[in-house]
Amino acid sequence: MPELDNVAEVLLRFWLATLTILIFGAAIWLNNRLLSSKDAARTGLKFRRQLISFLMVNAGLVVFLVALPLAEELRGQLLALVGIVVSAALALSSTTLLGNMMAGAMLRLIKSYRVGDFLKVEDQFGRVSEIGLLHTEIQTEDRDLVTLPNLYLINNSYRVLRTSGTIVSATCSIGYDTHHAEVEKRLLEAAQQAGLQEPFVHVLELGNFSVTYRLAGLLTEIKQLLSTRSRLHVAMLDALHEVGIEIMSPVFQAQRPVVQDAQMIPNPQRGVSKVAQPAVRPEEIAFDKAEAAVAREELNVEHAALLKYIEELQSQLKETADDAARSVLERRIQHADARAGHLLARVEQTAVGGA
Repeated sequence: MPELDNVAEVLLRFWLATLTILIFGAAIWLNNRLLSSKDAARTGLKFRRQLISFLMVNAGLVVFLVALPLAEELRGQLLALVGIVVSAALALSSTTLLGNMMAGAMLRLIKSYRVGDFLKVEDQFGRVSEIGLLHTEIQTEDRDLVTLPNLYLINNSYRVLRTSGTIVSATCSIGYDTHHAEVEKRLLEAAQQAGLQEPFVHVLELGNFSVTYRLAGLLTEIKQLLSTRSRLHVAMLDALHEVGIEIMSPVFQAQRPVVQDAQMIPNPQRGVSKVAQPAVRPEEIAFDKAEAAVAREELNVEHAALLKYIEELQSQLKETADDAARSVLERRIQHADARAGHLLARVEQTAVGGA
């Protein structure tokens, strides 16, 4: 019965094609489920999930075409067509989609920055809040989210602030009638008041009307970058004005003639205290999503270490025969499980708050 054999073969092919769709669909769903439930906020898992899903879709398409009940010649033509389409897509999108994917893989291998780091590329500056397969997202000083294609980062030089500390600096112009030693002394005092370590002063320029000084120092707590820059400028104003040193612009006299010997220093304000620092740091408002992303990363690392600790305790419990020792191990496992559940709840809270 050749006809029945052909029908059975066609039905079998259709069943295999349908089964292929179901298997790869379930695999993609399971991949997204496993890597998106408990550790949805982890940048590494998100990158891995996207890459695995992309590969599964392409592999599923090829297997589906092979399983279809088609003639060998037609099947070969379809596979050749798919190959041509894929090749054309790769060629046309090499500078966009594929280029961003390859750039993302390269950035993951280099590991030059991670979530929470300060990143500056061209005129963009902010904290990294997300690292994906195709893009890197940063949160700027204005709390805005900027998406940077990974290919853009590869093609342009970018600067990453070291977590161990960065140099914070500010410049000012002082007239020639003030000795540079006195200026350097007051500027160093201002740097110490602003909380900078190992401060130093450089003379940048000898202008027509004034000398340009650069005050700089090491800031070890880079999360306070914005606040420290502001404190440094305020400390410079106070340190110089308190001893009668005026800060002049290089073209101040040319723009606004003044009376001879007049000093451009504000009069002391009696009975007016200095402005109190706000309870919430500006960085907490400007970089809230980046802060939440860093918190999730730290919680996930702690959760992974706790799970490993629980596995070690369970292994010890299986090998322990003493009832007292088993009771101690069971209590430790119980406390560790409760701690793990608490960490997962905090991860979910930070995921909602940083969205």
